[in-house]
Amino acid sequence: MSIIQEMLSKVPLPRMVKIRQEFACSAIGDIESTVTTELGKPGVAELILPGKRLAITVGSRGIADIDKIALAIVNELKRRGALPFIVPAMGSHGGSTAEGQKEVIAALGVTEERMGCPIVSSMEVVELGRLANGLTVLMDKNAFESDGIIVLNRIKPHTAFRGPCESGLVKMITIGLGKQKGADSCHAYGFGHMATHILEMTEISLAKAPILFGVAIVENAYDRVACIEAMPASEIVAADQRLLVTAKGNMPRIPFEYMDILIVDRIGKEFSGDGMDPNITGRYSTPFATGGPTVNKIVVFDLTEETHGNANGIGIADFTTRRLVNNINFDYSYANAFTSTITVPVRLPVIMESDRDAIMGAVKTCNAKELANARVVRIRDTLHLSEMWVSEAMIPEAAKQANITVLGEAAEMRFSSAGDRLD
Repeated sequence: MSIIQEMLSKVPLPRMVKIRQEFACSAIGDIESTVTTELGKPGVAELILPGKRLAITVGSRGIADIDKIALAIVNELKRRGALPFIVPAMGSHGGSTAEGQKEVIAALGVTEERMGCPIVSSMEVVELGRLANGLTVLMDKNAFESDGIIVLNRIKPHTAFRGPCESGLVKMITIGLGKQKGADSCHAYGFGHMATHILEMTEISLAKAPILFGVAIVENAYDRVACIEAMPASEIVAADQRLLVTAKGNMPRIPFEYMDILIVDRIGKEFSGDGMDPNITGRYSTPFATGGPTVNKIVVFDLTEETHGNANGIGIADFTTRRLVNNINFDYSYANAFTSTITVPVRLPVIMESDRDAIMGAVKTCNAKELANARVVRIRDTLHLSEMWVSEAMIPEAAKQANITVLGEAAEMRFSSAGDRLD
């Protein structure tokens, strides 16, 4: 028995129980008809001209129904006689390669076969101008040379800074359409300046590039589409700011202010740019964003297949598994870090040989007065929070909350003979 195994052999694992929390929400039932209505609004409809080549942005995030929304836009543009094509717009993601970015959106269901239109992926950019401080404003060459650009993206709080516009249409214009070089420019002076830079760069892009209109998506707490809104280019910034307030109000949350341990089953770029959303975990990689719970130790078990080995965000965890580390694509992960200039998210936490050992390591080091009564929460990922597991010590607190139902009785965690989780 190794010294580590000996140290962990007497660590108690808390019993766990599943809970369900209810969120107030609204959701769009018919994506296609909603898109058709929005693109038919005055101020938008007259911008869709027959015979014009129109570029639609699709990013790397796992936005709810993004494939259905993109397809509905493509079909409506075709119906009006336009010639749509899709541009992968995601800064440095996909390993900063044209093929890699095409693979990222394919994993989201956005393929040429499904969309019925070309997907034109390139890392080539054109310069649109410069900020007063010398930073260049860049844009995807294929989008810039089109007859018009439709900026499609979800509005939500950013993971590393706060400002009037965070993660939404404005960020898609500057960083998504900027590709790796544009994202690199926007991040050059760090996240402390990001709120200002994305707005200043967007002003230049709106003035110089053929941006026609935006299509904003807001999700509810159940990862379903709550709002789809189209607006002409002149209204993009104001809409981004307005809908960010709505998006913040819609976000799900872990219903506890303090946890000794947070277990996250899986992380991936489809859940958050940081793999696991700091707005949910309360752990940020920069000092320019705050909010969420206080957590002593975080455990992460796996990467999703859809993240293609990009482990951005794993550096926020305290413990992980050998299995996860073996699946990391360091080129993809480091490309993300070098572009953002933030290396914390790609650092490696303590690596344990099994899920059980990772949990036991977290319990051993969580500083709870009674380890058997540690406050532990386990979630599937930071996007799906309607159901989770909590330790026995947290049941009374959970039961007091009107929107929470305790499902069943507390039970021991179950593992295979190799120490991998079974439930």
